[in-house]
Amino acid sequence: MRLLPPVSRRRLLQTGAASLALTGVTRRLLAATPEGETESHGLSTFGELAEPADFKHFGYVNPNAPKGGVLIESPASPTFDTLNGYVLRGNAAQGLGLTFDSLMVGSLDERDALYGLVAKSVRISPDRLTYRFTLRPEARFHDGSKLTAHDAAFSLNILRSKGHPVIAQTLRDLQSAEAEADDVLVLRFAAGRARDLPLFAAGQPIFSKAYYAKRDFEATTLEPPLASSAYRIDQLEQGRFIVYKRVPDYWGKDLPVNVGQSNFDVIRFEYFGDSQVAFEAFKAGAFSEREENIARVWSTGYDFPAFKEGRVKRIEIPNANIPGIQGWVFNTRRKVFADPRVREAIGLCFDFDWTSRNLMYDAYKRISSYFENSPCAAKGPPSDAEKALLEPFRDKLPERVFGEPPASPVSDGSGQDRALLKRASDLFAAAGCRRKDNALLLPDGKPLEFEFLDFSNLLERHTHPFIKNLKLLGVNARMRVVDAAQFKQRLDDFDFDIVVDNLTMGWSPGEELQNYFSSKTARVTGSRNLAGTADPVADALIEKALVAETREELETTCRALDRVLRSGFYRVFHWYNPVHRLAFWDAYGRPQTPPRFDPGVISSWWWDAERAKQINFPMR
Repeated sequence: MRLLPPVSRRRLLQTGAASLALTGVTRRLLAATPEGETESHGLSTFGELAEPADFKHFGYVNPNAPKGGVLIESPASPTFDTLNGYVLRGNAAQGLGLTFDSLMVGSLDERDALYGLVAKSVRISPDRLTYRFTLRPEARFHDGSKLTAHDAAFSLNILRSKGHPVIAQTLRDLQSAEAEADDVLVLRFAAGRARDLPLFAAGQPIFSKAYYAKRDFEATTLEPPLASSAYRIDQLEQGRFIVYKRVPDYWGKDLPVNVGQSNFDVIRFEYFGDSQVAFEAFKAGAFSEREENIARVWSTGYDFPAFKEGRVKRIEIPNANIPGIQGWVFNTRRKVFADPRVREAIGLCFDFDWTSRNLMYDAYKRISSYFENSPCAAKGPPSDAEKALLEPFRDKLPERVFGEPPASPVSDGSGQDRALLKRASDLFAAAGCRRKDNALLLPDGKPLEFEFLDFSNLLERHTHPFIKNLKLLGVNARMRVVDAAQFKQRLDDFDFDIVVDNLTMGWSPGEELQNYFSSKTARVTGSRNLAGTADPVADALIEKALVAETREELETTCRALDRVLRSGFYRVFHWYNPVHRLAFWDAYGRPQTPPRFDPGVISSWWWDAERAKQINFPMR
C-alpha cells in the first residue's frame, strides 16, 4: 500500500551530496562491526524469504496498474474520535496505517517476512541481539523534511514508553534504539527476547521527531499527523467519514515493495452506526466495496437492481489465513467465572448447529482451537514431544490435557439439545451450584447471573437463543448494547462479564501469545488478555514458544499450549468463514491471482475508468 514521486534534478543533486557525506560515516561504522554478521534485504522469523534481493515487485500486483479513481469502504467500527491510533485513549480512524512508513513492510503472499522500505538493508550480529539498519537517504516526510534514523529511533522509544500497552509490552525487550548516523539505526535487544521482536520493531510506524517536539504524543487529536507514506489525510468529519489522498510525489513509490500498489487517488471510509444501514448505503452507491461477513445478507440480500443489472459484482476468494479466533470471552476476573466447570457448562448451552442452519445458511465452520486451520492446532492425543513439555506440570493440569483436546460440541440441531443441557447441568452440580426455585445458585449462595456486553446488535439473533437455553438451567443471563466509546472504555478497564473477541494469530505465533494469554498482561489496562488468563503452565509454554529456534519446535509448543488453553474453557468459540466474500461496484480492475493471505483490495486493485463510466458510478 505504498507509492512514490519523481525527484527533481536539484533535489537529486542535494540528496546525492548528502548521501555521499553519510556514506563515509556509514562505512566507518560498519567497518567496526563484529565478524560473523549477516546482511539481508529483509527479515523473516526463521530465515525464509521468498523474494530475492533484486526482486522487482510482489507477484500479486500488476506493475503497470493505472493510477486514479476512488475506493470507498465502510469500516466495521461505528465511529472514530482520534487520529492517534497508537495510544490507549480514543477510537482511532480507519486507515491511519496508509499514511506512515516503516523500516520494512510485509508481503501479502508470505507470513512472517518483511522487506526493506525506509531501510534498504539490515545487518544482524552473530548473537542476533543487535540489528543495524541502513536507511534510504531519499526518505522524506510529507512536508519535505528528511526522514532519518533519528526519527526511527524516536518512534520506537516513544512507542515503548508511551504507546498503547499492547505495543509497549511487545517492545519491552528492546533495550535501545539509537541513530549512529542519519542513515544508520541500531536496535539492541535483551538476551532471551521474543523471536519475532525484531520484525515487530521493523514494522512500526515512523513518526517525525521534530513534529512531536511540540505536541503531546499521548493526546487524542483530530489534527492530521505529519507522516511519510503513499497517502495523506485530506478531509474528515468526526464519526462520519475520513478521506485519504494519494501523494503524487511520494518518495518511495518506485521501490519494489510499492510497485503496482497504492493505485487509487482517493481512499474514503464512510462510517455507519448500523450494519443494515451500511448495506442499504452500499446498494445506493454510497461506498463501492465491502467484504460481506453476514451469511444471511450474502445469501438473500443481493436482489437489488444494481446487482441484477450487473453493475454490482460478487466474488469469493479462498481464505488461506488462520481465521480470527472469535468467540464469547469469559472475564475470569469475575468470581462467577472462577471455576472452569462453570465456564464449560455455559458453553454447552450454545447450539451452534441450530444457529448455523437457521441463522447463517451453514456458510461457516465452527472453531475448536486457538490455532484453527494451522499446524499449531492440537489434534488427537499428545505426541511424545508434546508430552515432554506437559509432563513436568501434570500435577497442575486436568487429566483431559493428556487425552483428546476438548472440541466444540456437536448438537442434534434442535436448538435445545437435551443431552448437552444434561451435561451442562451435571457440570454445574459438580462445581457446587444448586437450584433454588427457578434460579441456579453458586456455591456461595449468590445467583449465577451475568451480562453479554456489545456495542452492536449484530449478534443479537445468535445470543438470545443461547440465553434461552441458559435460563432453562436457572442461569440469569442478559444482553446489553452500549455505545462504542463506552464499550472500549469498559474493555480497557475489564469492566464486563462476557464480550465477543476476535484474536489474530500469526503463522509463527510469538508475541501475540503474551498479549492474549500471559499472566503478565492479565492486569495491564487495555491489554488483549480479555479473559484474564493467568495460568503458570500457559506462561511457561508461552516463554518456550517465544524462543523456539525451529518451526517444528514452535508448532509442538503451540499444540501443547492449545491443549492447556482449551481445557481452561476461557471462551465459547464462534465460527469462521473459509472464503473472503467480496461485493463491489464494477468499476475496478484486479490482478488475475490475488495475494495468498489477503483479498488485496486496497493494496492491488485499481480504478477502471471505462468500467466506471459504463456503470455510471459517481466518483466523490
